[in-house]
Amino acid sequence: MKKHLNPILFSLAIVIAAYILGQAVINRNQTNGQIAVTGLGTTNFTSDLIVWEGSFNAEARDLKEAYNQLENSKRIISEYLKGKGVKDSELVFNAVTSTKNLENKYSNDGKYVGQEFLGYILTQSIKIESKNVEIIEKISREITELLNKGINFYSQAPRYYYTQLADLKIEMISKATSDAHSRAEKIAVNSGSKLGELKSAKMGIFQITGQNSGEDYSWGGTFNTSSKKKTANITMKLIYEID
Repeated sequence: MKKHLNPILFSLAIVIAAYILGQAVINRNQTNGQIAVTGLGTTNFTSDLIVWEGSFNAEARDLKEAYNQLENSKRIISEYLKGKGVKDSELVFNAVTSTKNLENKYSNDGKYVGQEFLGYILTQSIKIESKNVEIIEKISREITELLNKGINFYSQAPRYYYTQLADLKIEMISKATSDAHSRAEKIAVNSGSKLGELKSAKMGIFQITGQNSGEDYSWGGTFNTSSKKKTANITMKLIYEID
C-alpha cells in the first residue's frame, strides 16, 4: 500500500509546486505599485465682515455719579458712531462692570497699613459687527476724535472674517484634488505606467493667512483675523494604483 501511495503523493507535490511557480511568474509580471501625490488648492479673498470692539469708563466717589457719567459717555459715543454710518442693528453695548478703586497705604517706615477707598470705576464695552467693512475700518482709525468730546475710548484692533468660508473651502478642495490628479497622471506617464484606481484621499489642514504677511503655517491650522485681505490654502493627498 505504501509503495503505491508514495508515487501518488510525489506526483501531487509536483503539481502543487508547478501551480505555485506558475502563479509566481504571473505575479512577477503584474505591476503592483502605487503613486502618492499631494495637490495644493490656494486662493486670495477679501473679508466681507468686520468685528470691532472698544470700551470706555467713568470714575467717581459716588456710585450714582459714576453711572451718570457713564450714561452721558454712552450717549455721546452712540451719536458719534451713528453719525458715521453705524446702524443700530450693528451696535451692541455690553453690560456695565463695576470695581472699587482702592489705593494701598503705607506708614512712613514702609509698613502696609491698609487701603483707602477712592471711588468706583464703571466700565462698559461695545461691539460692532458689520458687513460695511470699509466704513467700520475708517471709524476705528478716527475714534480718537472722541477725545475732543471728553471721552476716553479704548479701541481694539478690528477683526476680519469671511462669511462664505464653507463654499470657499469646497472650491479649494476641488482645486487641490484636481492638482493632485494632474501630478499623478504626469508621474504615471513619465514612468511608462497608466494611472489606476484611486485608493485613498486625505485632506490636509486648512490654513488662512494674511496676504503678503509672511505668516507661518500651524500644525493645527492658521486662521488669520487681523488682515482684511487673506490667502487660503489646503492640500489633498491622493494615492492611486498604477497599471
